[in-house]
Amino acid sequence: MQKDSKIYIAGHNGMVGSAIYRKLKSEGYSNIIVRSSKELDLINQSTVNDFFNTEKPEYVFIAAAKVGGIIANNTLRADFIYRNLMIECNLIHASYLNKVKKLLFLGSSCIYPKNAEQPIKEEYLLSGYLEKTNKPYAIAKIAGIELCESYKAQYGCNFISAMPTNLYGPNDNYHPENSHVIPAMLRKFILANRNNNTSVEMWGSGSPLREFMHVDDVADACLFLMNTYNELEFINISSQEELTIKNIAELIKDITSYSGLINWDTTKPDGTLRKIMDNSKLTAMGWSPKIKLKEGLKMVFEEIKNNQFI
Repeated sequence: MQKDSKIYIAGHNGMVGSAIYRKLKSEGYSNIIVRSSKELDLINQSTVNDFFNTEKPEYVFIAAAKVGGIIANNTLRADFIYRNLMIECNLIHASYLNKVKKLLFLGSSCIYPKNAEQPIKEEYLLSGYLEKTNKPYAIAKIAGIELCESYKAQYGCNFISAMPTNLYGPNDNYHPENSHVIPAMLRKFILANRNNNTSVEMWGSGSPLREFMHVDDVADACLFLMNTYNELEFINISSQEELTIKNIAELIKDITSYSGLINWDTTKPDGTLRKIMDNSKLTAMGWSPKIKLKEGLKMVFEEIKNNQFI
């Protein structure tokens, strides 16, 4: 991409899309197109086609998606598969019709089988059963990968896919029911401090192992891939920084200066005992993450600690 290339970021208000926007701006890219969901309904094919016909973007980042936590994924199953399929189908097909030079589709680590061998390599896709609670979302994301590969194979489109690991950072979701692990923990400790609670309750035993990546690192990887990667196969983006859920809770407790107790409700499920993605393919190309978890969590806490929406 050139600094004046016309670049469209789908989903620029979301956590990943906004990070890509910040990254491009900081690197001097000056011709970035964005539209809010109110301005452009990505579910509507004719509206998307009209937008592409008018704007003619040269490069496209697809960070737009309907996302949520375990409860949302499990209860809004039709919404998750329908909306995500429509978004990616409309954007990828319109990109083909309008001869977009290159497109990057962003998926999710949930595409992999529930009991995949660890660390999870790209070739483990479709090698086993998916986690039932988020299967509709995962299938939609798998379809996005296949769309990119199929348009490349049939039409020669330079459409690539990347699968980030678990993310955190600016513009995360702190909803009490629909948030992911790190924002949920941050919210609990911040509220416990505000309300002078003597303890905080966490689900499960705290023993499962997880990796997390700051969204600014993902944005950096996306720009790197857009400028260097042109292969058919999708590629993992991960931190390789693995901690137990209990370690992460203690880390956030320390960062938030919470002095109470952490109570683990072992009647609640732990989920998958280990989930870490192999990023050797990406690091072999010369890219590596820069933000360590403790540093990234401190950055996020400083940003949100006084927000009343928590």
